[in-house]
Amino acid sequence: MFRRMREDIRCVFDRDPAARHWFEVISTYPGVHAILWHRFNHRLWGWHLKWLARWISMFSRWVTGIEIHPGAQIGRRFFIDHGMGVVIGETAVVGDDCTLYHGVTLGGTSWSKGQRHPRLGNNVVIGAGAKVLGPLNLGDGSRVGSNAVVLKDVPPGATVVGVPGRIIASDVSERTMQSQKVQDMAKKLGFDAYGMQKHMPDPVANAINAMLEHIHVMDKRMEEMCGAIKSLGIEIADLSISDLGPCEIVSSFQDFENTDSNQGNSDDKGVGSSHSEESESDK
Repeated sequence: MFRRMREDIRCVFDRDPAARHWFEVISTYPGVHAILWHRFNHRLWGWHLKWLARWISMFSRWVTGIEIHPGAQIGRRFFIDHGMGVVIGETAVVGDDCTLYHGVTLGGTSWSKGQRHPRLGNNVVIGAGAKVLGPLNLGDGSRVGSNAVVLKDVPPGATVVGVPGRIIASDVSERTMQSQKVQDMAKKLGFDAYGMQKHMPDPVANAINAMLEHIHVMDKRMEEMCGAIKSLGIEIADLSISDLGPCEIVSSFQDFENTDSNQGNSDDKGVGSSHSEESESDK
């Protein structure tokens, strides 16, 4: 029991840069309080002291703002960051080294007995406000973006975003190009904060961009067909159609990166112009 307690406290330092001292973690982290109370309540639940376990879990929810049913099975080194509003149902199963942010719900969608709540594999991270509903399976290493609503199984290593949740394939080439130091740090942290990646694509924007690209190709083919028909001596009325132009939709992540790069370029230009002005004044 004490070994598990030490693991639950030690994992906070690996996943929260704000953690400074073990006494601070024990005394001020509601996620740690909630998991320690749950370890005790789960024992009581197994000993068929269910009313007492439910009463203590209610007290823990009142103190921490985190509701974990005593029947839920929680793995080792489980971390709840901030924690307010987290709800974990009775039949939920959470693997080892998982991380949940505030507002996460592992809920059920049925009133029938049996498995009603999600099963999380190892190293799963769920961003703030996300809802995982029903007897779903989230594979090892999967991640759920903030405010996503997951209604289907998630394969290992996949990322889910949106409402309803859509699976986004990770960029393998980009990960292989990263340095080993960055990969080790990412593995240590477990996940980018709140379930978001730096280069996470927007599935809606990707779908619309694919449609626009298809329309551009169709316009080009139509122009070629009209030219071929006119070459045969058949007259076709020329209708003016407005050009779509480069109407690509940029996701918020790409827009943010472009803003950062533009600011960097403007700063460099400012530095260069100042040097040029100094050189002209020297002349």
